[in-house]
Amino acid sequence: MSSYLPSSLLNSLEGLPGFDRAAFEEVHAAGERVTSLRLNPAKLQDKDLAEKVLQSLSPVPVQPVPWSQHGYYLPQRPSFTLDPFFHAGAYYVQEASSMFLEHAIRHSCDLAQSLKVLDLCAAPGGKSTLLQSIISAGSLLVANEVIRARAGLLADNISRWGAANVVVTNNDPRDMARLPGFFDVMVVDAPCSGSGLFRRDPAAVEEWSPESVALCSQRQQRILADAWPALKEGGILVYSTCSYSREEDEAILDWISMELDAENVPLPVEASWNIVTTSSGKRNCEGYRFYPDKVKGEGFFIACFRKTGGGAWQPGKRKDALPALSKKDRVKLQPWVQNLEELYCMAHQGDVILLPPGMTSIVPVLQQHLYLRKAGIKAGQLTAKELVPDHQLAASTLTAATVPRVALTREQALQYLRKEDPAVQAAVKGWALMQYETMPLGWAKILPNRINNYYPKELRILKEI
Repeated sequence: MSSYLPSSLLNSLEGLPGFDRAAFEEVHAAGERVTSLRLNPAKLQDKDLAEKVLQSLSPVPVQPVPWSQHGYYLPQRPSFTLDPFFHAGAYYVQEASSMFLEHAIRHSCDLAQSLKVLDLCAAPGGKSTLLQSIISAGSLLVANEVIRARAGLLADNISRWGAANVVVTNNDPRDMARLPGFFDVMVVDAPCSGSGLFRRDPAAVEEWSPESVALCSQRQQRILADAWPALKEGGILVYSTCSYSREEDEAILDWISMELDAENVPLPVEASWNIVTTSSGKRNCEGYRFYPDKVKGEGFFIACFRKTGGGAWQPGKRKDALPALSKKDRVKLQPWVQNLEELYCMAHQGDVILLPPGMTSIVPVLQQHLYLRKAGIKAGQLTAKELVPDHQLAASTLTAATVPRVALTREQALQYLRKEDPAVQAAVKGWALMQYETMPLGWAKILPNRINNYYPKELRILKEI
């Protein structure tokens, strides 16, 4: 059978647990595209609405991803760009194998606790949005990305997801060592040689080489060593790659076990899932391999560890208070935000930022040591007369029920998302939330003779039907 896969890759995988060369080559040659997504439970608490979202994407019943509570396979790939539900943050399109992170976290952490979670290599945001959906409301997620442009994409996807208990940072992993023992959980989906995604992106094969694998293995060790001090004693590390190579997978598990104060945490795996349990050569650390000829998903590797030394975070004396919004300005904010009394309102460079109360002591610490790209929800800018609402408020779950809303048809919604005039006849005047099937899309200001579309220019749909 002819194959576009490098023989050097195939030869390097011989002898690895679960590797079946013939089946592996056959599934890559077939070129099947597996499409999966994960619903946003915070925005789809209404089961009927969740069902409507899924039915709009697939005319036939969808199948659940077995290791994810909100993950589903679609029988074909629709145009997500032209789906208003996608822009409303109803779901995140995520590769099914990587959703196993949810299973790993559920079985290694006490999710009833208020946790501080770091997603170290977070862009574009699939694992961050997954983590946010399963941690408690009192928990904090720090989603970090070292590359500035990708950090911007991450911030956009976090904003679309709508959660307030997330901080997006743009830092090198070594910067995390400024926060010794700070995090309860650290997720490192490490940059890798990418062989697990060759079926989805055959063009990426040209960039693969044994030298690339060796370089990635060195980089993975550096990233882990640099960020390791930030994990507290007893904290959980989840390590993952989208590579099949032993040097980036089992060999890294041995390195973690030997070089870091870490003990491996085995996970329960259902036999019917066809996930291959593997063991590292020197320290017998358990990890999990996903092969596309065995699971309905792409290539993936994941393992868990618990830190056995290092202590916990000791806050210093410096505690800069966040600048609070005045009572007068809070009154202006009242009509816009539900349960405003439960949130901390921060004034920041002319903007109003909404934070859960548990974050008020944490954000100053993060500000002191890291570069923050986004924290909480930006409500908007206060003028002398009113709040000019921000898109983050529209995308969040914090908007007051009394805020005027305008229902759009699908065609009107797409016009709005292209930043055009949706041509609606609305009884309301002034600021209004544009909605599709009760899901907010963004703001518009309705004037006597026109509608001003405030959908962010950088987010607008450019694709035509």
